[in-house]
Amino acid sequence: MPSESAITFGRGHCMQKIRILLVDHQTLVRAGLRILLEAEPDMQVVGEAPNSPVALAQARETIPDVVLLEIGLPGISGLKVIEQLRHQCPLTRVLVLSVYADAASVRSALAAGSSAYVTKHAAPADLLTAIRSVAQGHPFVDPTVADPLLHDRLGIWASLQAAALGRPRSLLSPRESEVLIRLGQGYTNRQIAEQINVSVKSVETYRARIAQKLELHNRVDLIRYVHASGLLTPEMSPVRRDGSAWH
Repeated sequence: MPSESAITFGRGHCMQKIRILLVDHQTLVRAGLRILLEAEPDMQVVGEAPNSPVALAQARETIPDVVLLEIGLPGISGLKVIEQLRHQCPLTRVLVLSVYADAASVRSALAAGSSAYVTKHAAPADLLTAIRSVAQGHPFVDPTVADPLLHDRLGIWASLQAAALGRPRSLLSPRESEVLIRLGQGYTNRQIAEQINVSVKSVETYRARIAQKLELHNRVDLIRYVHASGLLTPEMSPVRRDGSAWH
């Protein structure tokens, strides 16, 4: 179960906060962002990082919902950080925050795997909207970026996501659903095999069938499907790399 600090209450019901990691080489920028975000009842800053190595380490440790990433980091480029985050923290979405407002920079960030792009000249309300959109699995690009083609592509992307989530889970057998949920929790094939008392080969077969039926052909897409489709309930905690649950 999440800690009490990660829970907020609104209009008579319990709501889990969006957990955010701030990555920017400027201390004052991070401080300003923290003040802005923590004033929102549905957001929680779980960490800060001034550079790429610290950002990756903190992302692995905290498993945030959203990484707010400055693209122009010293050392390892922000684009490389996005690619590494996709592999190391597949449940985490990346929102790029940048001084650059040209379409080429936006396309590069999205191609690397970011879910959103907001310029540092954006209004605070736009940034908050972007964070909430990304946390719900929807792409977002700063509306001030003048590239109709890019926005058209985002519309197509959103439609494809909706179509994927519309594929009925009833296509899956009970065992396939069980394997899918455990994949969504972050367990490896070997860990799942031990938990349900089958061979690793059997888990691989179940996974192949799931991918074929849902038309989701890599682990990241399968994990995101599980979370976006509501298969994971709040008490089903993601797991660490050693197999223990996050609480």
